[in-house]
Amino acid sequence: MELRESNESGQVVVELNGRLDSNTCKPVEDRLVALLDGGTQALVLDFTGLEYISSAGLRVLLVTAKRMKAAQGRLSICAIRPEVREVFEISGFSKIFSIFPSRVEAVG
Repeated sequence: MELRESNESGQVVVELNGRLDSNTCKPVEDRLVALLDGGTQALVLDFTGLEYISSAGLRVLLVTAKRMKAAQGRLSICAIRPEVREVFEISGFSKIFSIFPSRVEAVG
């Protein structure tokens, strides 16, 4: 799992590349929590390069969403591949998160 961060229009954009599963979720969660603890109020997760997400990965997203909500921040997800979108649909996560087709729309 590789993470790339950037700032766009006052929002932190984190690109996730690879697989978000039980082997990779801890460093991802640690980094997202660090961003939130550092005061990030608007976070966009770009899933263009996310090939797979397991239940452990979904838990990381849920923890991040709860922390963001408590801080009255904004969490968006964009560019979900069809195989990952299917997991979101089956799990009901597509109803929990603000999901955008592209990074431009998520940041805008």
